[in-house]
Parts: sequence; C-alpha cells; structure tokens
Amino acid sequence: MYSICYSCTSQHHPSSSTSYKPILKSRVSGGDSSHQTMARATIGSATPISSSFRHLKNLSNSSPPRHVTFRRSKTICATAMSDGKVPHPSLEVTGGARDKFLSAFKSLHNPYNPYPIVAGNRHIETIFAAFFRSVPDVRLRRECLRTKDDGSVALDWVSGDDRSLPPDSPLLILLPGLTGGSDDSYVRHMLLRARNRGWRIVVFNSRGCGDSPVTTPQFYSASFLGDMYEVVAHVSNRYPAANLYAIGWSLGANILVRYLGQESHSCLLSGAVSLCNPFNLVIADEDFHKGFNNVYDKALANSLRKIFKKHALLFEDMEGEFNISLAANAKTVREFDDGLTRVSFGFKSVDDYYSNSSSSDSITNVCTPLLCIQAANDPIAPARGIPRKDIEENSNCMMIVTPKGGHLGWVAGPEAPRGCPWTDPHVMDFLEYIEHDKSASAACASNQETMNNGITERFQHLEV
Repeated sequence: MYSICYSCTSQHHPSSSTSYKPILKSRVSGGDSSHQTMARATIGSATPISSSFRHLKNLSNSSPPRHVTFRRSKTICATAMSDGKVPHPSLEVTGGARDKFLSAFKSLHNPYNPYPIVAGNRHIETIFAAFFRSVPDVRLRRECLRTKDDGSVALDWVSGDDRSLPPDSPLLILLPGLTGGSDDSYVRHMLLRARNRGWRIVVFNSRGCGDSPVTTPQFYSASFLGDMYEVVAHVSNRYPAANLYAIGWSLGANILVRYLGQESHSCLLSGAVSLCNPFNLVIADEDFHKGFNNVYDKALANSLRKIFKKHALLFEDMEGEFNISLAANAKTVREFDDGLTRVSFGFKSVDDYYSNSSSSDSITNVCTPLLCIQAANDPIAPARGIPRKDIEENSNCMMIVTPKGGHLGWVAGPEAPRGCPWTDPHVMDFLEYIEHDKSASAACASNQETMNNGITERFQHLEV
C-alpha cells in the first residue's frame, strides 16, 4: 500500500516558506544535508585544511563540468578487459569473482590518479567532495511508501520516466549514507549517469532522511532490514518485467550487504554495488573517536539531532530504557544510538548493536553478483574492517580498493575535481555487464522454451 506524498518544493530548508505540489522539483544545494553540514563544521576547525583552503576555493569557483548524455549500449564486450590488459598496480582488485567480472571494466588498466592538492589529505578530499562537488539538476517525483508497521519511507523517482522508458528497463535502487538522501551530490551524479544509459532510478530515502516523513516513534538503523524488504518488493511488483539492482553508500552499503546476505538465494536483486562500506561497525566506531574524525562524529550527531527534533513529539512519554534527553542532546553518534537507536531495535548496549549490525558477517552468504569499492585511506570506513578473506572466498564478490579517495570522495578521473566520483563509470560497467548477461540468459531461456513448445506441438500432431 502506498500513497503520493505532497512534498515541499522550496529546496527543503527548515526555515524556508513552503508551497506544496505533487511533483518534487530538483532539490539541489540549498538543502541542509548532513554532508554539507559536516563540511562546514570541518572546514571551520581543520588545521590541515587552512593551508589549502585558498586552492579549494579557487577550484569551487570554476564552472562545473558538462554532463555528457550516454546512449545505452545494446551489446557489451565480454572479452578480456581492455584487450587483455590487467588492472593497474595502483589498484587492489580481488575477490572470488575477480576473474568472472574483470572483463566488464573498460578502464581499470589505467592508473588511479587523484586530483592534485585535493587528494593530498584524506580529510580534505572527503570535505571537498561533500562541499564543492557539483550537484546535477534533476527533476524528481516523490512517492511515500507506507510500511507494514505504519512507518513511511520516501521514494524519489526521476520525473517522466514512466512515459519515456519501457517497462522492462533495468531498475536501480539507490541507498544513501547515514542521514543522506536524494539531494546528496554523489547520489545525483550516479542517478544522472545511470539514467542517461536508459536505466530507471529510484532513491530510497530512509525514515526521516531527505525530508522523508516520520510517522511512528522509530527511525531506521544499521540492523533494520524491514524497510529494505518492503521497498524491493514494492518496486518489483510495480515493474515485474525489469531486472532489479541496488547501489549503497556508507551505512546504506552496510544495510544493502546485510540484505543480500540474509536473502541469499532468494534475493530479488540481480546485482549490487557497495561503496565506502564500514563493514565492521565496532572497528568503525573505534576510529570515529580518534583525532580529526571527531569532527565527522559531531557533524553527523548534529544531523541526527535535527531529524529527531522535527519529530520529537512522537517520542514523548516513551517508556523502558529510552533516554530521550540523551538522544535529543547527543554530541556523538554513539550517544544518539545509546539513547534511542539500540533501544528501539532491542539491543542491550551500543556495542551489542554495532556487533550484530555489521555487514562483514553477511559476505559469506551473498549469492548475488556484488561489487565492493573501498578507499584505503577512508577515515570513516577503515580498511582494517574489510572482510577480505570472505570476499576472496565468495565466488559472487569482487572488490576494488583505491589507494586514496577519503570517504565518498574519489576526486579523480576525467571529471575531477567537481564532477562525478572516480567510481561512477566503473559501477556502470559492472551493472551493465550483469544486465547484459541477465538479458542474454533470458533470451536463451525464451528461445529454448519456444523450441520445446515447437517440438511438443509436432509430437502432438504426429499422435493425432
């Protein structure tokens, strides 16, 4: 069951006046996204950034790159990657499915060349990408999906796709990171690239994120897969002829991989991509309280508090172990999780919540083609938390680790510094390879069925 949500078109700033329309126009940089908040907080207090801020400002004033419209290719080369070339030594490419999927990628033989100055420091790159990366202008239409527990999530579709795309167009679900939504630049760039290749896109805004409504005293969490199940089932029922895929970033990647592992052979997705996945939340939490990472911790806690305060009345008179005061005034993500999240989802402690919500434990059960891309210097998703052995032993998983990239940064490639992340073209190479393989298999099965039917008819004719 679902209903159309009449969303605000005034760039979704809490203090702006609103006018409600059934069509959600492009919500670009005016929103108070967590990443922009993080960037402003970080730049204001970062010692390593102060010496390079002038260079960042000059880069930010340059005109954004033009977006090239790609035509969806009907055939994808299934030969060895780039005429037999192997991945460049600057990249770590591994996984049980490495040899199976390597031919999908067109440019992994090229070196990973981070953009000068910006990528000299992982924090500068993380902040630059969040604060200065261009935000493509895309017109979106919002659908509010009512869940079985009377909660709500917001699905943002590209406006006009129902009229312009055939019903069997591959469908891509995008899962942003913690407190993220369809306004975030990395989401918009991926959305635009996939849409220009003929894919149907929907952004899954979790409860309270991207101005998604909150209708029950429960947000989302790294452990909760209920909404993911309902979203996948909903879009599958809506477009039964389409193959489904998903991309997750950061916490969204953690939720996605846990979903893949839990569904295993029953998964409705044909392929998936995990980007900047923290994997082991216990390790990620340990690093979150070290040095400069405290800036990200405070900024994300601030974003969580803002979401909470918008819906504080829902949490009045909550009984049990809830500590509403701690959540409402949380200075760290851990405090927010201790006061609200871990209690909402039945965990005894924050450590219990993190330990049982880590997607590192799910990799062994993943049966869907999965590409994981990580940055070796990611400050929020530490490389030491990557379940390398499980990825290497799973014949459905492939992983690419770049030497730099920060968190959701990857300021490299032909569109750097303000264009799409380095990852985007490689993600599409992988997804289109899987889609081509699925389409070819379906055509083969259809031909086999036609042939079998013809043989049956001939035998029936002979019997007559």
